[in-house]
Amino acid sequence: MPGLTNEREKILEAMLFVSGDSVHISKLAEALGNDIPFTRNLLSHMADIYEKENAGIQLREVDDSYCLCTNPAYFSAIQRLLKIKPRRALTQAVLETLAIIAFKQPVTKAIIENIRGVNSDHGVNKLLEYGLIEERGRVDAPGRPILFGTSEEFLLFYGLKNTEELVNSI
Repeated sequence: MPGLTNEREKILEAMLFVSGDSVHISKLAEALGNDIPFTRNLLSHMADIYEKENAGIQLREVDDSYCLCTNPAYFSAIQRLLKIKPRRALTQAVLETLAIIAFKQPVTKAIIENIRGVNSDHGVNKLLEYGLIEERGRVDAPGRPILFGTSEEFLLFYGLKNTEELVNSI
């Protein structure tokens, strides 16, 4: 297996592995001592190598940040190793709530309920629990309702680089 051969790519791989979370491209470029376009090319090449080799990890981009993720093809083996319980499928009601949040974000629970015509407490709470949505602030209005939007976990789960890809995918 050829793997990564460029020293800078190996350094980027090590930095992303150690970080554990996504890292913005500007921070990676600065740490590497290169400009953003050069660093982006290195990351793109790394992602291609992982994909061509069907490696156990993938390099994913989300909102100009990069992270190493497990290749979904090997999730069942990891699930057995770590004894992870399978995530229950999202119900229709929760999926409807997620779709509204994804396409209308940032959005309040009142707006979600107005669109759906029913109480959405359960759906919003489940989505928060699964990490697919997050609080995005509060509206400057009576009661200061919470604004919700999709999270980085949502983008990773659905294989999107950013929310603009969501709109372009329909």
